[in-house]
Amino acid sequence: MKGPGLVAWFGRKKRRITRLLVVEDEPLVAFDAEHMLGDAGYVVVGTVDRVTEAVRLIGDGASIDLVLVDMNLADGSGMDVAIAARAADVPVIFVTGQRPSDAMTVAVGCLSKPYLQRDMLAAIDAVDAVLAGREPRRIPAGLTLFPQG
Repeated sequence: MKGPGLVAWFGRKKRRITRLLVVEDEPLVAFDAEHMLGDAGYVVVGTVDRVTEAVRLIGDGASIDLVLVDMNLADGSGMDVAIAARAADVPVIFVTGQRPSDAMTVAVGCLSKPYLQRDMLAAIDAVDAVLAGREPRRIPAGLTLFPQG
C-alpha cells in the first residue's frame, strides 16, 4: 500500500509533550489557550492564574510535560513558577509581552504576546523537538529558544 498519506503518517514523530499547565491571569487569554490546546490534542492539566496554585500543582507531582507561563500574575511573578518547574525538571515557555532578562536560566524559550494560535502550537512543537534533541522544523514568529545544556 503506497501513497502520500501513508508516507506522511509514518514520518510523523510522536509527541513528547502532551500534558500542559497554563499559568495566565487574563481570563480570556487563558480560556482561549485552554480550548485551542485541547482542540489540538493536548491535555491541559490545569489553567491557573496564581503563582501559589501553579507551584502547588508542580510540587504535588502532577504529570506535566510543559508549563506555559505569563510573567505578570495575580499574586506575583511567573519567574517563581519557572523556578519551581525547573526544580521539578519540567520545561517552561514564558508567554509574555515582556521577557525577563534572566529567562534563559529557567526556561526553554519565550513566546511574545500577542501571538497567533498557530504560533503557540508551533512553539510547543519546536520545544518538543529541542527536548528530543532534534532541530525544530519551524520556529514561529515571536518565539525565542534558549540554549539548553
